[in-house]
Amino acid sequence: MNKLIKAITGGSAIVPIVAIILGLLVGAIIMLIGGYDPILAYRSLINKVFGNPYDFGETLTAITPLIFTGLSVAFAFRTGLFNIGAEGQYIMGMTGATIIGVSVHLPWYIHAPLAVIVGALFGGFWGMIAGYLKAARGVNEVITTIMLNWIALHLANYIVNDYLLEPGKGRSYMIDESASVTIGWLSRLLEDARMHWGMLIALLAVVFFYVFLWRTKQGYELRVVGHNPDAAKYAGINVNRGVVKAMFISGVLAGLAGVFQVLGVFLNQAVSASHTGHGFDGIAVALLGGNNPVGVLLGAILFGSLSYGAAGMSFGADVPPEIIRIVIGTVIFFVAAPGIIRWIIKRRLPGKKSKGEVI
Repeated sequence: MNKLIKAITGGSAIVPIVAIILGLLVGAIIMLIGGYDPILAYRSLINKVFGNPYDFGETLTAITPLIFTGLSVAFAFRTGLFNIGAEGQYIMGMTGATIIGVSVHLPWYIHAPLAVIVGALFGGFWGMIAGYLKAARGVNEVITTIMLNWIALHLANYIVNDYLLEPGKGRSYMIDESASVTIGWLSRLLEDARMHWGMLIALLAVVFFYVFLWRTKQGYELRVVGHNPDAAKYAGINVNRGVVKAMFISGVLAGLAGVFQVLGVFLNQAVSASHTGHGFDGIAVALLGGNNPVGVLLGAILFGSLSYGAAGMSFGADVPPEIIRIVIGTVIFFVAAPGIIRWIIKRRLPGKKSKGEVI
């Protein structure tokens, strides 16, 4: 079983599994210190996620953007880049989709795909800026993507306030129904939960990630560029073009997260004066998933379920929802510090490690 999980996640399954367990244990200890019942709290969390069709559907809605942003960050990592700007690309995706959804009036079979494509391209372009600056000027992408997060936020708010704001309403004009990507029959089946096509596209993005990087020539070239730019250049691969292309694809994935949030969940302008957090959570999802597409999918399911289920803990056990953020933060800490987990395993299982075995 462990070999199967390792094949899926692209690395040792022990570290993320133990990290999740330790994160839950730390959360339980903090609840006990605060005078709360951790068993009741976690039971309430599970009931919130799986208790009825509506909550299950809303959990899927919470998971979807994390799949996209997790894939975005993981894709960049796999090509040797650090995309810390998924949050800004997410916001630009929302903005592009909103502009088309509000300003253009077309039949649904043209309007919705056009809004999705434009929003995705907005996110891709935003990622490509950082890629170009690195390729042409050698500017570290960590710095540029962080800066671009804030530029995206304020640029989006400027566009909304000056061009899309509905007079006297304090919000943008409503997006045309023809641009909606909701799945009506599935929403009705799950008691009016906000179901949309982004859930299916997210799964297709997982497949695309794997096929493109490991089954195509272009994917191979991008991985070579990430692992050894000098060797790639010697082999005749255009390194600068590869950097720009990788950041563009990474930005498209993050942009799609924003596109489907605004077209499938809110159907109005969701850009506000603060970051949504989906892009930053995508970094944690990618880290937990080992930058592997299926691992990212599993990590997004975990984080999305914990985030949505936190409300159940609050109502069912009177536990502050911030406890879940502590659990998630602890999981990230242990994943980022695998040496601690290996030390714990050695202490718990003395003499079990065979010669040459790597945990």
